[in-house]
Amino acid sequence: MYLRTIKLLLAFVISFSIYGQNAPDNFKNPILSGFYPDPSICRVGDTYYMVNSSFEWFPGLPIHESKDLVNWKLIGHGLSRPTQIDYKDGLRNSNGIFAPTIRYREGKFYIICTMVGGKGNFIITAEHPAESWSDPIWIKDAPGIDPSLFWDDDGRCYYTGAGVIDGTSGDWPGKNGIWMQEINPDKGELIGEKKQLTFGHASNARWAEGPHLFKINGEYLLLIGEGGTGEYHSVTVFNSKNLWGPYIPNHANPVMTHRHLSDTYAIGQTGHADLVQTQNGDWWSVMLAKRKVDGYITLARETFLAKVKMTEQESGITPIFNPGKGLLQFEQKRPDLPWTPVAKKPTQEDFNNEELPLDWNFLRTPKTNWYTIKKGYLGLKLRPQTLEELKNPSFIGRRTLYHNYEAATKVHFKTKKANESAGLAIYRRNGNSFQLLKQKDQLVLIKVYQKDNVGDITPKEMARVPYKGDSVIFHVKVEGVKAQFSYGTSLSDLKQIGDIQDYAILSDEIAQRFNGVYIGVYATSSGEESKRTSNFDWFSMKEIN
Repeated sequence: MYLRTIKLLLAFVISFSIYGQNAPDNFKNPILSGFYPDPSICRVGDTYYMVNSSFEWFPGLPIHESKDLVNWKLIGHGLSRPTQIDYKDGLRNSNGIFAPTIRYREGKFYIICTMVGGKGNFIITAEHPAESWSDPIWIKDAPGIDPSLFWDDDGRCYYTGAGVIDGTSGDWPGKNGIWMQEINPDKGELIGEKKQLTFGHASNARWAEGPHLFKINGEYLLLIGEGGTGEYHSVTVFNSKNLWGPYIPNHANPVMTHRHLSDTYAIGQTGHADLVQTQNGDWWSVMLAKRKVDGYITLARETFLAKVKMTEQESGITPIFNPGKGLLQFEQKRPDLPWTPVAKKPTQEDFNNEELPLDWNFLRTPKTNWYTIKKGYLGLKLRPQTLEELKNPSFIGRRTLYHNYEAATKVHFKTKKANESAGLAIYRRNGNSFQLLKQKDQLVLIKVYQKDNVGDITPKEMARVPYKGDSVIFHVKVEGVKAQFSYGTSLSDLKQIGDIQDYAILSDEIAQRFNGVYIGVYATSSGEESKRTSNFDWFSMKEIN
């Protein structure tokens, strides 16, 4: 027994030593690549939890967990049941779930958020973020977007939100503001009077939004986003000695922005930040930003991490982002926290479990159970809905995570009807997608292209080839803004279909709005009823250099 104990202790020491040696000095940004905008973060003990916007995608409000602020694991969604919120047919692109805030108080987690195109602002709660969250508590008389919660030292809770409540919104283009009111967060009831706290840090500031209120060293610090989520995006702060203000713009504003760099820096459009203090007393910030490839933004808004030093200056408490640099960095010294890597997601999903992995999403709320997972196959029922409609089509996808990647799937599908199709799709919005589909004795590559959300949405055939088999592998290779589609009976024997396609049609510059690019499996009967099902054997996606 004694010898066994010594061996176990020695093995632990050796493994701990190796583990420590493997811990890197630096971390790399973004910490969440791909479509993960509007991050909000909180800490409970030694564990960090982060939530992001999800717009029209379901499940909504993806929640990640980390021990070191660098390695994050997707553990669930705040909105995982169709009965919680109905993303109705007709919900427009980039409407839906906006800018959440996650906070923890006395054994309970709170997420407060906005449903644009629905009932407005709401709160959901859970005892643990990985568990099922409550049904929404809708907040009456809470105009605007981007709500947040703050508890003061006396235990009273306050709602801050983005909006103009004094009737002066038309004073200059893009005028918006931050207002506050006491709230009972467990009932969603606003208490007392509303008060406008600020309209932004300058006399003609645009789109003040994304507020988060903190109390640091006895002083109130209001952190917000400004400038709109584009080239002029920024983070600004306001200081007050009293809860209700006045909130004075800090002389260091904007405390974080890349607006002055134009296209000369590889990271742009930084803003919409949140702050967290580690168990060691250090401060860090998460925020959104964008990266370009070949002149285009194809991964939408991603989540970045920055060191923050809290200083006391003439204006009061002043956060300094990445001291000595002032900009987001692709690589920098990691937080002083135990390095805790998480398991990498396999590049191939074989559909061997009864449930879909957490990172697979639907467009809007599935009203019926139109997919199955049986015997290692993902089955999609063919339904009338198409990707070009603002509905819930038979499409299940994952966020694209890389500028350069390969993806593939194997589909089993046979039909005698010209209106029935199944295959691979890359989707940004209903007017911008690629679809590689198996039809009746043929394969077809389709492009849907609408610039600036304006004009006709008509699928255009880019290529068509005869194909007699019941099964086919569809493959795409994306390099920057070039995409080459191919097909075959094995990955080692693929044939190209069509010319190289312009992947930039899925970019921010062309597709616009707030959501991101998804890739996945798709089936449709194109406006007619069908009893047919398509089966997918596997799906893979991996980064390429």
